[in-house]
Amino acid sequence: MHYYQFNIGDYVSHTRHLSPIEDIAYRRLLDAYYLSERPLNSGVAVVARQIGLRDYQEEVAVVLDEFFKLSEDGWISSRADKEIAHFHSKIEQASKAGKASAERRSNARSTDVQPTNNQEPITNNHKPKNTNTVAPPDGVTDSVWQDFKTLRKVKKAPITNAALDGIQREATKAGWSMESALKECCTRGWVGFKAEWVAKTAPDKPQYDPDSRAAIESEGIKKGIGPWNEGIEQWHAYKAKVRGKPEAAPSLAQLMALAKQRKVA
Repeated sequence: MHYYQFNIGDYVSHTRHLSPIEDIAYRRLLDAYYLSERPLNSGVAVVARQIGLRDYQEEVAVVLDEFFKLSEDGWISSRADKEIAHFHSKIEQASKAGKASAERRSNARSTDVQPTNNQEPITNNHKPKNTNTVAPPDGVTDSVWQDFKTLRKVKKAPITNAALDGIQREATKAGWSMESALKECCTRGWVGFKAEWVAKTAPDKPQYDPDSRAAIESEGIKKGIGPWNEGIEQWHAYKAKVRGKPEAAPSLAQLMALAKQRKVA
């Protein structure tokens, strides 16, 4: 055995009179006894060599005489033999308990699959399991709806009519369509939707960008220039044609001449 209980108080009370070398010898003898689980060799010199104290055979002999008993098989310790027997008894009990538990589980599984004469045959009249039959909201594409269903399934949040009604109310409050709200949920991993979560975003009401291509081409069409033909004209040239070239900043000479005119005036 590789482990045994060590009672410090009990040990000290029985070994306080030992010299340091004798104390070391006793501890090593106990370790060797428990590890091998058999009597120590009857020869003192052999035992001293086995525990690394060959130069202290006299001390080893003193400890053997006091705490061990010489038998036909070698030096024995009745206290250690009891601990070893108790250790093996616990192992045997644990093994029996484990086998009994495994047998009970095996019997339980066998009982679960035993057919009975009272079992009703399976027919087409059996009612199917209850499944989620919530219909997709109006205006929501099938791809977005399937993505949203998958998201709710992963999050373990079943889709209910009440949940969809809540999302619809918040989407209306935010000025979003139901399609956009569910798409945003899929993108961000939300199982629900709140208007305040998207207060600064409005995909259904895009803001006008005066410097966008669409805005500049619209101006070009209104001015009779037409849309941008990217095949024959560069964008910056087309934009300058529509918007006009910005006035150049006055040079230093022009600024000095203007200042002189104002001074004369």
